[in-house]
Amino acid sequence: MSRNRTLQETTTAHSPSEVLQAAKDFFSRQTGVYAAFPEQESQSHLTLRGQGGEEIVIAAIPASGGTRVTGSTYLFDQQVARFLATLAPVPLAIATEGGV
Repeated sequence: MSRNRTLQETTTAHSPSEVLQAAKDFFSRQTGVYAAFPEQESQSHLTLRGQGGEEIVIAAIPASGGTRVTGSTYLFDQQVARFLATLAPVPLAIATEGGV
């Protein structure tokens, strides 16, 4: 059986380090089967592992006017979407000028 990984993306006003810290905080506060904890980390990515071995990967790289954030997972797509929704958006003036 082939499973497709879900990839979601947004741009935020937060720095990459703020995004990665927010991801650690967000996923560690989830309840039960939706909690996930850091496994690997660099300056631009974070891998979290949840119950049953489920993996979540968050990447955060500087982009024009903000930080480009991607989240990838097999099963936690709703939780990744919720996390991305918590990030402050890039102000509209910067997004329109910078082409974000």
